[in-house]
Amino acid sequence: MSAKYIISRGLDPIFAVSCGVIAAGVRINREEKEKGRTTEETIEAFKRRWALAFEKGGDVKGVGKQAG
Repeated sequence: MSAKYIISRGLDPIFAVSCGVIAAGVRINREEKEKGRTTEETIEAFKRRWALAFEKGGDVKGVGKQAG
């Protein structure tokens, strides 16, 4: 008989998302190092992009605008 859950019904989705986020972070860091960037430079680039994406009142070209 196989187990229904790895940890528990409530914690399995959180565990899965955290594994995915960590895997993405490791991959991005590895690819950035191949381009010659340091981990600190990668983190700073992420912070800049995060600030641009979630800037209050900021307007990204073409996003959320109606044609016409």
